[in-house]
Formats: sequence, structure tokens, C-alpha cells
Amino acid sequence: MTDTHMPPALRFMLAARRSELAGLEGLAQTCELVTSISQLVHALQRERGYSNVYLGCMHPRHLTQLDALSTEARTVEHQVVTLFQRIDLDANTAPDRARLFNRLAFVMHGLDELPGLRRRIRDQRATAVEATAALTRLIGGLLAVVFEAADTAVDPQITRVLVALFNFMQGKELAGQERAAGVAGFSAGFFDATLRARIEHLAHGQERCFQTFVEFGEDAAVQAWRAQQASETTTQVTRLRGVALKTSETDRVDSTLSDMWFELATVRIDAMRAVETRLAEVLLQHCQVSIRQARADLDNHRTLLNRLVSLKTAGCMDQAVLFNVQAVELDSPPPDGLGHHVGRSVLDMLQTQTQRLLSAHDERDEARKALNERKVVERAKRRLMDEFQLSENDAYERLRVSAMDRGQRMVDVAQALLDRVAQRTNRR
Repeated sequence: MTDTHMPPALRFMLAARRSELAGLEGLAQTCELVTSISQLVHALQRERGYSNVYLGCMHPRHLTQLDALSTEARTVEHQVVTLFQRIDLDANTAPDRARLFNRLAFVMHGLDELPGLRRRIRDQRATAVEATAALTRLIGGLLAVVFEAADTAVDPQITRVLVALFNFMQGKELAGQERAAGVAGFSAGFFDATLRARIEHLAHGQERCFQTFVEFGEDAAVQAWRAQQASETTTQVTRLRGVALKTSETDRVDSTLSDMWFELATVRIDAMRAVETRLAEVLLQHCQVSIRQARADLDNHRTLLNRLVSLKTAGCMDQAVLFNVQAVELDSPPPDGLGHHVGRSVLDMLQTQTQRLLSAHDERDEARKALNERKVVERAKRRLMDEFQLSENDAYERLRVSAMDRGQRMVDVAQALLDRVAQRTNRR
């Protein structure tokens, strides 16, 4: 018996399962995209690092390494663009993915400009600061795609992995930016007040990101990360960071520390890639398992409901008894409806399905809370930057110090700030 010949209640139950499955299949495509994006981000981070080194000294050996890294990045770029082009922009789900599509548009624009940037770097028509800024914008756009994927995921387990992956990738990106800032400071022999504040900002940002990753990451990835944190490389990076923060124009260090810093920071970032890869693998595994389970559940539901409908009951089979969500019958089964035993079996299935959806919704919202808190902090930072003409570092530092002084979480201080702004606006 096909679904169209089932009573309406049963058809809607199956429609709910099909909708879940369609959502998971769309999410699986997004997760595949996220996995490739993580590869591209890592490739661009490596290319950015050697672009800085090459523009700093113009040594031929650095150019050779830079060319190899650019070739590697271009290969991954092609994979990512191919996945972009496979997305059905006219699908029924498209209106719900507006922010994701907007992020993808920004990334495509950045990728279109990348060949020109590479030529300017080779021709020495771009400074290290300009090259870093351009590649950082592109990487930021790619990370925003991962953020939107986590913020719109329908499966709670997949949402947790995406939250962990996004925060780890963000922490790793901040480590890459710290590497560039460290190269600039050590090359000059000292870190001025702005650069010292930048290093502190990036260090605090990494700590926040990795804390969230530990909260949501799966055990194997978290254990691998903790092992890296205890490594000699991390210890040396932390020590050099401390040296950087103690320098000044009158208290300089040997500029050759720049090479040591770059190598150590690069080893650390490359080691992070192993954790990132593990998270991407777990993400795809969860997608595959969830889709297999959803398909099996749909088949089982269809088979069971067909059997229920086939049972001999008093009267015809055109309608099903109606129940409310508390399992209380609204009416007695009509003479031409499903029998009591069949109706109760359908109700049990409906109750189970409803409870599962509610539980999944709660679990997903719990995982998304970390993303929502990040949105609040970012909005508060932008407000401070606009109102007081502050840099991002200074705005973040103002929120951080305020949170410490009050003994509150930064997100609570940020929300209080936004609430005060909203109240002022409403009084006008």
C-alpha cells in the first residue's frame, strides 16, 4: 500500500519522518562542504605564513616554498568551489539558508580576488600587512560559513560537532594571526603597546575558543588537544609570548628570534590540523549514521503503519481517531475509523516521535547556546567600536576587564551593554 492510500494521520506521520530525512541529507551536503573548508583554511593559513616570511626577506627559498603552498591551496580551492556549485540554490530549503548563501557569496568574491593577490605578492607590490589582511578576510569568510552551518544544523549530535569544529578552527586561526603578529614584533626587536595588546587579545581569544571546543568536542579529539597543550612546542611558544610582552623600544631582543617564533608557531599550528581533521571525520561519520538511521526509521514506520492499516477493524479504514499530545482521546473512535488497538498503537508511535523531536530540539539549543553567546559578545564589541571609536582589541579588552571587575561572564556584561543601548534608543 502506498502512502497516499493511508489515513491522513498516518500520512502526516510519515511526512514528518521524510522531512527529517530531507533535512539531514541537506545537512550532510553542508558538512561535506565544511570538511573541505577546513582543508582550505589550513592551506591558506600556511600560504599566509610564508607570504609574510617571503615579503619580509625576499629569499628565493621562501618563494619556492610559497609557490608549493599556493599550488596546494589552489587544489583545495577547486574542490571547495565544486561543492559550492553543487548546492541547489532553488531548493525549497533555500529561503531558510539566506545567511549561509550570503556567506558563500562573500567567500566566492574573495576566491575570485585571490589570483591577483598572489601576483602582487610575487611582484612585491603588496606589503606583508596587506597580504595578511586580505588572506585573513578570506579565512574569516570561510569560518563564517562554518558558523552558519553550526547555527542552522537540525541534528543535535551534528550541531555539537560543528560547534566544536568551528571553535577549534577559530582558535587555530587566532593562533595563525598571533604567528604573524609575533613575526612583526620580533623582526623589529620589540613589541610596541599596540602589538603587545594584539598578542594578549589573540591569546585570550584562543583560550576562549579552545575552552568551548573542549566542552563540545568528542573524547579522542579533546585528548589529542590536551596532549598538544602539554607538548614542548606549546611550552616554548608560551615562553616566547611572555618574552614578547616584556619588550619595549628601550628593552629590545635579538631579531633572529623571529625565525624561531615562526618555526615554533608553525609546528604548533600544523599539529592542530590533526585535531581539526579528527573533528571533520567525526562530523561526516555522524552525518552518515544519522541519515542511515533516519532512512531505516522511515522504512520501519511505513511498514508498521501499512500493517496497522491492513488490520481488520470495524468499518472502513479512511480515517484515524484523533488524539491530543497528552494522549487523551478527543472523541471516541468513529464507527468508520481505526479500531482502538490500532489507534493506540499509532498514538504510541506519535508520542514517541514527538518526544524524540522535543528532546532533539532541546539538545540542539543547548549546543547552539555557545554560538548565541558569541553573537552577543561580537555585537557588543561592534557597539563599543562604533560608539567610542575603539579598535577591536580595545573593545574586547574593555569587555574583558569589565567582566573581571564585576565577577561576571563576558557574555553577561555584553548583554547588559546591549540592553542599556536598547533602553536609550527606546527613550528617544
